[in-house]
Amino acid sequence: MDGTIVNKVAQSELITLDPVDFLAKGETIVFDLKGFLFMEMILKEKDFREAMKTHDWQQYANKNVALLCSVDAIIPVWAWMLAVSNLQPVAKEVVMGDEQALRKYIFQKNITSLNPQEYNDKRVVIKGCGETPIEDYVYMELTKLLRPVAKSIMYGEPCSTVPVYKKPRS
Repeated sequence: MDGTIVNKVAQSELITLDPVDFLAKGETIVFDLKGFLFMEMILKEKDFREAMKTHDWQQYANKNVALLCSVDAIIPVWAWMLAVSNLQPVAKEVVMGDEQALRKYIFQKNITSLNPQEYNDKRVVIKGCGETPIEDYVYMELTKLLRPVAKSIMYGEPCSTVPVYKKPRS
């Protein structure tokens, strides 16, 4: 033995995917219909339409918007449609739901940009234990995408992984 230190991780041909790379970029903001309701309870069509016309929509420019109503009110379908028709031209993304639903939608959209064939018969590590908290569904969705093509899927860091899936030998 010559005392040479060999970095086996660097030689392993592992591909590391960091879930953080697929999360929403940019500012996230909530658009709550509550403020457009009479006494924050009742939608009056004439007042609602006027409020939509005079609202400053530019404040949502290039932002990810979660569209919701935080009070228990009956919101007609057309009201959601009217709100999104004003948000869509300026916002980066608009999703009906809370911030979590928005993050999930953007994550799903971002992972669909991956070409699974690039991971065909590759050993893939889905990075974990980072500084940014990642919700469990993110790991599940990446696993679902990669399992049909990857040789193996692991969780963690390249130097310390937990095996998740290994393709059976043919």
